[in-house]
Amino acid sequence: MPEKREQFRKKDYFSALYAVARAINASLDSRQVLEEITRCVVETMGVKACSVRLLTERGDKLDLAASLGLSEEYLRKGPVLLEESGIDREVLQGRKVWIRDVRKDTGFQYPGKASEEGILSVLALPLTAEGKAVGVLRAYTGEVHEFPDDEIRFLEAVADLGAIAIDHARLHEALKLRIDLMARHRDRIDDN
Repeated sequence: MPEKREQFRKKDYFSALYAVARAINASLDSRQVLEEITRCVVETMGVKACSVRLLTERGDKLDLAASLGLSEEYLRKGPVLLEESGIDREVLQGRKVWIRDVRKDTGFQYPGKASEEGILSVLALPLTAEGKAVGVLRAYTGEVHEFPDDEIRFLEAVADLGAIAIDHARLHEALKLRIDLMARHRDRIDDN
């Protein structure tokens, strides 16, 4: 597997970022863009898996928005609760968190399930829109892995693009709601 990762490391990160940017421009569906992000991360970096989780409105847990490379069983392991996930609390404060070995990290919420899934190292980064963390991007490896600077910078750029997609989708939904409300109000005036 390390040779495979080395082969992918030589890939052009710019091409992957371009693919994500094109997905953002082509769709206002943030889920579709986030799925493209997970695909680009897995294919470009050669990692085992990637996931994006978004903070709920209540701010107490992270809901899965997109993933690639994780089994259905692992995805159904249980909710990612902030009170139980130290790494996600740190990430949502704007820090990137690297876990060398999930089996030995006390801040990782489901270490046993991750080990069963074949996950060893994780790098988690915030998705930040307008200065506020709205979610978490995670890259998972099946071996102990120290993420070099080029991989970290790539993941930071992808996380930023993901946050832009989420923000654009939210703005589009808000605009659509306002237009619908104005149309209903106009219809009521016209009826009178």
